[in-house]
Amino acid sequence: MTPALIAVIEDEEHLAQGLLFNLEAEGYRVHHESDGDAALAWLLATEEQPTAILLDVMLPGRDGFSIVRALREAGHYTPVLMLTARGRSEDVVEGFEAGADDYLPKPFDLAILFARLSGLLRRMHWQREQTPAIDTPPPVPAPLPEEEVTNPTGIYLCAGRTINFDDLEIRTPDKVVHLTLMEADLLRYLIERPGKIIARKEILENVWHVHEDTDTRAIDNFIVRLRRYLEPNPSNPVHLLTVRGVGYRFTPEEQGLGIRD
Repeated sequence: MTPALIAVIEDEEHLAQGLLFNLEAEGYRVHHESDGDAALAWLLATEEQPTAILLDVMLPGRDGFSIVRALREAGHYTPVLMLTARGRSEDVVEGFEAGADDYLPKPFDLAILFARLSGLLRRMHWQREQTPAIDTPPPVPAPLPEEEVTNPTGIYLCAGRTINFDDLEIRTPDKVVHLTLMEADLLRYLIERPGKIIARKEILENVWHVHEDTDTRAIDNFIVRLRRYLEPNPSNPVHLLTVRGVGYRFTPEEQGLGIRD
């Protein structure tokens, strides 16, 4: 089996060389870029997409936020682990908002980096195992009584859409919307707590593991995107509701839920 290819986008030479050396020692193949513009050009043009990307925030040319945002807009969903200079909550939230899948503040322990990287690769491996060979819509399971719904995993039905948390996608009648890990984690967290008011601070701490004060209004942008994916009329939501001054609440459909493990 060909080893996974890891792209290291980092302009600090000593740190980049240390990462490249240790990644190769762990059996990975590596590709290094130190300039943001060159990195994005390579990522968009290369025939072999990396299995994961270690992406610094502060780079010459484009910054890391701009790079991951451009990748997602171009339809590239390679897992991205962002490396932030000080682990500021503002950087973390902005990275997630741009489409990153995880973050690690500098300086970091090498063992923690490998643990985070392994987690991303493991998640992608699970996805590939569960993705059908033929890209056809999954069969629609029969709705289950609401009292039987205790752990929304696998496939969830709502508003005529099929949410597949394993494949990180939402299928609508006319298209497939791809989710980032952070979008999927946030949506899942809300769905698992139907009717409960979820405070913004709770989302920061329990979904994104940010434990310091930050501008929690950044979460609003995630909710706006999820409404576009899920709500029949995003401007008048009926499922992802805002509780003014507090947070959000997920309201399931009145006529039952459909969930398939």
